[in-house]
Amino acid sequence: MDMKSNNHQQQQQVLDGSDIVELVENERVFDKFVEQKFQQLDQDEDGKLSVTELQPAVADIGAALGLPAQGTSPDSDHIYSEVLNEFTHGSQEKVSKTEFKEVLSDILLGMAAGLKRDPIVILRMDGEDLSEFVHGPGYETEIVSIYSELSTCDDASLRDCIVKALQSLSVDHGMPPNDPWVLSNIVEPIVDSCLDEEDKREKTASQERFLEAFKRVVEKVAQRLNEQPVIVAHSENTFDGSGVRRLLSNKFEFDKALNVAMETIPKDRHGKVSKEYLRAVLDTVAPSATLPPIGAVSQDVDK
Repeated sequence: MDMKSNNHQQQQQVLDGSDIVELVENERVFDKFVEQKFQQLDQDEDGKLSVTELQPAVADIGAALGLPAQGTSPDSDHIYSEVLNEFTHGSQEKVSKTEFKEVLSDILLGMAAGLKRDPIVILRMDGEDLSEFVHGPGYETEIVSIYSELSTCDDASLRDCIVKALQSLSVDHGMPPNDPWVLSNIVEPIVDSCLDEEDKREKTASQERFLEAFKRVVEKVAQRLNEQPVIVAHSENTFDGSGVRRLLSNKFEFDKALNVAMETIPKDRHGKVSKEYLRAVLDTVAPSATLPPIGAVSQDVDK
């Protein structure tokens, strides 16, 4: 794994799938890995894994893919079911060690391929970069630019405007990625602690008033991160749709990618693909359109 550090010796770890490929391709090491996993799962020690004994392995694979726990979403449960079917081939009651190794190898290499096209950066954020940004020479100019672009601030409360502006800051500024956990556990509690009730409800605040309140909040966020650093995972790739436009403009390439995807997807007796398998088709076509794997960016599926 590639390790990098910034001026504050803050380390980031880049997960690009190379470690997974190295593990699978090293036969001696991978055999030992499979042996240990198999023994852990083989509760009755009969040399084969039942569907029940396979469940922990399926759960671990789901967690590695970023799926929610089984039973919480029909979509993710369908993927868990497909993973289990890969091991059992949809009908077997028992899986041998050789079969377990073959399927595990295929799944791991598939995950490695996804990480290769969309590496994940694991970063420890301790507030130093954010503090450096807020006290740097370019801070006010950049925040004024952000404020001027937030049309919602015209009729929103000062609190909502500050929250929206914070979401415009990125990892490059030292701010954790914008997600529900960061919003509910860091951003909103700190904004509420920095503003009194009247400030929270204040509307049409002047630019000067916004800048003063916003700086106070950002300094508090930096302090919070310094006291309680957070570990975040994010993608450094930008998916701007250019890959999709390029693929759609080339009919030959598009038809080829679609045909490859359709060949591996189960169809009914009329040759049609069920809605449940549409995600698999899209994920197979994704590399050709320079898109992340399904689930890596939730907006790709939900909006």
